[in-house]
Amino acid sequence: MDKALFSYKGIKPVLAGLAILTAIQGVIIIIQAYYLAMAISSLFGGDLFANVLKKLAIFFFALVVRQLLTVWKRNNAYHFAAKTSEAFRESLLQKLFQLGPRFVKEEGSGQTVTLVMEGMMKFRRYLELILPKMMNSAIIPAMICIFIFFVNIRSAVILALAVPILIAFMILLGLAAKRKADRQYESYQMLSNHFVDSLRGLETLKYLGLSRKHVNKIILVSERYRRAAMETLRIAFLSSFALDFFTMLSIATVAVFLGMDLINGKMELLPALIILILAPEYFLPIREVGADYHATLDGKEAGKKVQEILDKESLQQKQETIPPWKSTSTLFVEGMSVRFAESDRPALQDIQFSISGSKKIGIIGASGAGKSTLIDLLSGFLTPSSGEFQVNGKKLTTLSQDDWQRQLTYIPQHPYIFHDTILNNIRFYDPEATEKEVEEAAERAGLTEVIQSLPHGFETIIGEGGRSLSGGQEQRIALARAFLSNRPIIMLDEPTAHLDIETEYELKETMLKLFNGKLVFFATHRLHWMLDMDEIIVLDQGKIVEIGTHDQLMERRSAYYQLVKIQMEGV
Repeated sequence: MDKALFSYKGIKPVLAGLAILTAIQGVIIIIQAYYLAMAISSLFGGDLFANVLKKLAIFFFALVVRQLLTVWKRNNAYHFAAKTSEAFRESLLQKLFQLGPRFVKEEGSGQTVTLVMEGMMKFRRYLELILPKMMNSAIIPAMICIFIFFVNIRSAVILALAVPILIAFMILLGLAAKRKADRQYESYQMLSNHFVDSLRGLETLKYLGLSRKHVNKIILVSERYRRAAMETLRIAFLSSFALDFFTMLSIATVAVFLGMDLINGKMELLPALIILILAPEYFLPIREVGADYHATLDGKEAGKKVQEILDKESLQQKQETIPPWKSTSTLFVEGMSVRFAESDRPALQDIQFSISGSKKIGIIGASGAGKSTLIDLLSGFLTPSSGEFQVNGKKLTTLSQDDWQRQLTYIPQHPYIFHDTILNNIRFYDPEATEKEVEEAAERAGLTEVIQSLPHGFETIIGEGGRSLSGGQEQRIALARAFLSNRPIIMLDEPTAHLDIETEYELKETMLKLFNGKLVFFATHRLHWMLDMDEIIVLDQGKIVEIGTHDQLMERRSAYYQLVKIQMEGV
């Protein structure tokens, strides 16, 4: 049994309950075999059928009780698996939010979504199957072997010797299967990432005339997954054959010795029948574990992957009470630096500035200047290497605080669109919002005309596998989410970088309406937005080189002036 199972909350009472039910089931199996053997031996001895009805009635009653116990055990495992997988999913989502978009980007959005959705379903199935089966294999064979020992020692020894051979063979095949399953899961994750990225970039590929070339890459990735899956199945079929072969060989050996004892008159028919009926029952739990082992490997790997993410160093620090952001609120950033292990140069160095009230703050700089890093830092997705924040006078080492993050809306360059209705996609930040509130948010985001043109309106399925949206329409979904949640702080990380200038200008009016009365941090390389900002932070190689309004910075003729000049020359 996987050691990780014992770390899950509530596992011990479940295992204790399953152990008690399995022990009762073991007694029922022995009673069932005993009375069936008695009925058969009585009929063989010449008794009338009416005389064995009582024995057969007890046999059928034991059979019904056994099945009821099986259902009871499955229900216990099902409820535990459902509760545990749901808790895992919630913990995973919370952890992913703490780790931020940078981590999801590194892992691959396709892989992450697959893990949260399909991976958790497989993990749940793994728990449902493995708990009762492992308990059966641990208790029932031992009870049967002990009972047979008191009936016929030689038969008990044969059965007992067969189990270590079976287990050793299963371990060897299991190790081989695990390596194959690891490769299959890696191929599956690559296929998931490739599939999601291909769907997202389909329009771009068609526009560039590369869609047909991309087909070959899809075939290559799919073929790699097919080969990995077939290798795993080959091991699974081999292990099933080997398990059945050794099981049948052991039962046949017991039957041969019992037959010889019956012929020589050393044993009566009743004990021989009892042993022959119990021998398959002895191996059944072990065979079930072997059969389900390969079926649950993906779920086990998914649970392992989730646990690895949950065990990552958390950004979450001691939680502080942060009041809602108001027009009188203040934010001081003092001496902030961020370093990444893979880089010698700090991503941000000695960042200092102060903000008060509702303002629109533009963050600009060349590629790699640290714009996205600063947005992640202010969103609480990164913990600084040094420095501190002050929110309304309260000192904090990180903004990875629940009270802070509940106040902000994060709009990235590519907002994630879930495979769900437009209605539920807009409700992302506020699942309890009414349809009327969603309709108002959609209207303010400029989505009404688009939604009305769809045959199912707000109930239209979008996202992967659903109706495709343009980049501008996806951003309007993100804006509708922001309008609906109406949070006082908005973080935008290059939200229009992938849009053409016409689409961007169409969105601009809507976005500026959203910014009214809020604290906005807007990271972009498109400088026309700076005319609408109350203050501009200019970054260069991770350092703040200038802060001021558009007019002030233009008068200084420094870094900002040079950026504007370069962009104007490009036009």
